[in-house]
Amino acid sequence: MALGKYSRVDNRRSSSSYCSTVSIVVFVALCLVGVWMMTSSSVVPVQNVDVPQENKNEAKEQVSESNGGVTRQFEDNSGDLPEDVTKGDTNLNSESHSKSEGNQDEKSDEKPVENPEEKPEENPEEKPEDKPEENPEESLEEKPEERLDENSEEKLKEKPDEGPNSDGGEAKTDGGENGSGGQGGSEESSAEKKSENPEETKDGEKAVGQIDEKVDQNGKKETDENSGEKKENGQAQNQSLNNIFPSGAQSELLNETTTQSGAWSTQLTESKNEKDIQKLSTQQTGYSWKLCNVTAGPDYIPCLDNWEAIKNLRSTKHYEHRERQCPEKAPTCLVALPEGYRRPIEWPTSREKIWYYNVPHTKLAQIKGHQNWVKVSGEYLTFPGGGTQFKHGALHYIDFIQDSVPDVAWGKRSRVILDVGCGVASFGGYLFDRDVLTMSFAPKDEHEAQVQFALERGIPAISAVMGTKRLPFPSRVFDIVHCARCRVPWHIEGGKLLLELNRVLRPGGFFVWSATPIYRKTSEDVEIWSAMKDLTKAMCWELVSINKDTVNEVGAATFKKPISNECYEKRSQSEPPICPESDDPNAAWNVPLQACMHKVPVDTSERGSQWPEQWPARLEKPPYWLLSSQVGVYGKAAPDDFTADYEHWKRVVTKSYLNGMGVNWSNVRNAMDMRSVYGGFAAALKDLKIWVMNVVAIDSPDTLPIIYERGLFGIYHDWCESFSTYPRSYDLLHADHLFSKVKKRCNLAGVVVEVDRILRPEGKLIVRDNVETINELENMLKSMQWEVHLTYSRDNEGLLSVQKAMWRPNESETLQYAIA
Repeated sequence: MALGKYSRVDNRRSSSSYCSTVSIVVFVALCLVGVWMMTSSSVVPVQNVDVPQENKNEAKEQVSESNGGVTRQFEDNSGDLPEDVTKGDTNLNSESHSKSEGNQDEKSDEKPVENPEEKPEENPEEKPEDKPEENPEESLEEKPEERLDENSEEKLKEKPDEGPNSDGGEAKTDGGENGSGGQGGSEESSAEKKSENPEETKDGEKAVGQIDEKVDQNGKKETDENSGEKKENGQAQNQSLNNIFPSGAQSELLNETTTQSGAWSTQLTESKNEKDIQKLSTQQTGYSWKLCNVTAGPDYIPCLDNWEAIKNLRSTKHYEHRERQCPEKAPTCLVALPEGYRRPIEWPTSREKIWYYNVPHTKLAQIKGHQNWVKVSGEYLTFPGGGTQFKHGALHYIDFIQDSVPDVAWGKRSRVILDVGCGVASFGGYLFDRDVLTMSFAPKDEHEAQVQFALERGIPAISAVMGTKRLPFPSRVFDIVHCARCRVPWHIEGGKLLLELNRVLRPGGFFVWSATPIYRKTSEDVEIWSAMKDLTKAMCWELVSINKDTVNEVGAATFKKPISNECYEKRSQSEPPICPESDDPNAAWNVPLQACMHKVPVDTSERGSQWPEQWPARLEKPPYWLLSSQVGVYGKAAPDDFTADYEHWKRVVTKSYLNGMGVNWSNVRNAMDMRSVYGGFAAALKDLKIWVMNVVAIDSPDTLPIIYERGLFGIYHDWCESFSTYPRSYDLLHADHLFSKVKKRCNLAGVVVEVDRILRPEGKLIVRDNVETINELENMLKSMQWEVHLTYSRDNEGLLSVQKAMWRPNESETLQYAIA
């Protein structure tokens, strides 16, 4: 019937009606175009139109009824998805349209929406964005103030690592590109979602340009290498609605460890900060770098090569010339590279050999070659693993000590060791196989470049000497102190130097001394051994073992420090004397040595009265002497503060640093946390084959004893001065809000030059700080030709990841005080 009807119409059609037919067709076409334009333009703003709650619920019910109870195609329904999932749908970026699972054209074809009030909205408080984002940075500057419910604000106040700075922000990678493909609107919404539920993306966060994460209707995650493909479970593409989570580099970046107030910044503040930042970034850097013309050349250590100060010393008999003599003004020139320098060999191969041209010194090989310290082999320097006291291998020597004193229990009871006069640090290098960390030290140039050899091998070491000042460590922190063939006159001047070891040795800890006086019978050795026995007895040290290693033909004596004051009180003579109570044993920065002993703590709540948990349990458990009545660095009860800090850094390292910083962690062996608090950063990296030097600034809360209690190690330092290490010592430096604090006291350029000095070429620097400081650092480092891998900013907080270049300037600057 229908066919016949249309046939009759066609039969009646004549040439005279042709024009009218064309007119009708054109009119209908124009109507269709108009309807299409009206429906397509109404889809985007509809979902964010303010609607009373009762109308919204009513509209939701109508939509459900009209679709037989199925609301799948209306993915922005606030009852189906978490709020914020669809925020930013107005972004018309082609990439975001290809990834969006709720295609707007499909919606308009299936059901044109003419009445905005019938469309359920995502969040009545959110404002629509009517224009596509042409510039993600401008949109981030102008975006409205985000809101949190009361529960979210309470959580932010309670958790120092989940503050308001943990949500989205401005990320640039490799030259300023947006960290997630330039989709600013989706970054904002996903970052807000992450701040409200930081655990939701715990597993599987990926670096920039890798795997995007999506959330389905039930809030569950799934990852696809191609986020534009359909999900494997057969659900249609219209589910995520442009919900692209930020990369791991952006998710935990700004969860600062400081206690947050939970209040969001205002638009006025955000706009002002952004304008200041843009103004700062347009300024000329004005940095002009020169090479340091100094006697030490590529091995220059400013505080140990100050020849002007050394020449003016009244005496050098106590090794004053090997102690720190820092110049009044920190140098701002760059240290040269050795000719032929190349990237260091990776661990563990580096333990056996290093590039000769990286440390081109042969004097030690000539003097100690027959003792298996170091040998020259073509383009390599090789380390057979021996030493003066363990010619047949360090591992055999380590086992010999364990067999002599089973209570040593390497890697369980004994975790943190101090190696005095370390040589090339083979002892500490092989103790890694026993899960032991060793702080090795020796004076600079006593045996040419011995500490530099150790660091190039990937073994912890610093340049230091036992002279007139205390070592830069707290009291009662080392489980064992070791000295193999170290020619330290322990017994002279009232045993002042041995008493310094007593200060840093934990009660119940061991002093292992393997030296010629123990097993040789020359008159000098016999005299020294007799004096040592008398001194250690007066110090109440117990001689628990004296054995001879028949293989290496050396002997070792092991002493144990007392765990009570009973012996001190029973001494017939008070030599060495007990230190006065006013003497703080933890004071260690430029404090003169004294020939006295500090009493052993006996109160069960006092540090040192008990041995720490065995490794690795001691890493995670708050020390027994951290009391709930104490207030931690971030304002919580001390044990809670400790735990919160650890959880924070585990998340940051796992979600951000391991994937999102452009760091190849297989190339990292020597690392430094330039502003460590509880050692959380180092603790979070414990499963990697790296070691971390934890630095506690002298003007920061003294948390270094906590770091040692955890089975980690560190040192006190003032960053207005140079660090006691050779140039090119570290593969990675980490600085959490350090530079903004240091620049209040000293020249920031001097600190940056020191960072350049101790970081290896192609090494990485990760900085968390305020935006002003981040921008200042970025400009300064770019002027040194450093490569910027990531910059990220949000609410005046930012993060910077950069890589040091091989570049060195052509001009030089002579430092007269560093000329011998």
